Amino acid sequence: MYNLNGKVAIVTGAGGRNGIGRAIATRLAQEGADVVVTDIEQSLDAIRPEDLQAGWQGLPSVVAEIEAMGRQSLGLFSDVSDSAQVDVMVGQVLAKFGHIDILVNNAGSRPGRDRVPVIELEEDAFDEVMRVNVRGTYLCSRAVARHLVERGGPGKIISISSGAGKRGIARYAVYCASKFAIVGFTQALAQELAPQRINVNAICPGLVDTERVDFIAAALVPEGQSSQEHRAMMIQERNLRVPLGRVAAGDDIARMAAFLASSESDYMTGLSISVSGGAEMN
Repeated sequence: MYNLNGKVAIVTGAGGRNGIGRAIATRLAQEGADVVVTDIEQSLDAIRPEDLQAGWQGLPSVVAEIEAMGRQSLGLFSDVSDSAQVDVMVGQVLAKFGHIDILVNNAGSRPGRDRVPVIELEEDAFDEVMRVNVRGTYLCSRAVARHLVERGGPGKIISISSGAGKRGIARYAVYCASKFAIVGFTQALAQELAPQRINVNAICPGLVDTERVDFIAAALVPEGQSSQEHRAMMIQERNLRVPLGRVAAGDDIARMAAFLASSESDYMTGLSISVSGGAEMN
């Protein structure tokens, strides 16, 4: 276990019941951190019926989980690609807690119209992915880094890239471009912030069994097959291709995030670490 007592963390994109964001937020809380969770505002109509039936309400449910662990929490709706909203979000966190120690850039665009060959890729679909994945990572990192530098560090900035940020995949061109960008951004920012003892690293998951797989399957489903059938096939095929025999769960990514958020990683910066069961080994 890591000691994050007294630390304040922000985790973006944390409103999904089975998402990476929730897994990271609750793991950081287990390690002792107070955790602010954010997501873009959504109505209950946007939550999957099975999750609603289980009592899931998005961000309020994550906040309740964290507070049940005896930690403080705050749920904020914020568009990570809007600089004004990001600045307000950071200001609200500082007003409540007085400091920020850890940022996890987890928010990502929803798969859909971008999962097509480049010759069919519409400009607005391209722009949406880059707006959320790249601009969002930049704006949140900039806002938190300004606070960390002003106080003289230390701090931790962790961004979620992807195995697709290290290897191109057909029909994933703009997603790959956005995740490659996060790898380069991480390396540059790590060098800039190293003098203040602010560590900047990225995590590159393989396929993770979350709600996003539903959207990917719906975007890629072939004619004559349901999206749920295609989802099951995707998971089965990937299980066979992963050396450790299964796709990732959110907790697999959360374990790495907790390590990178802790003092155990103080001599590591600028890295993009694969967490993929051996599917990616670089």
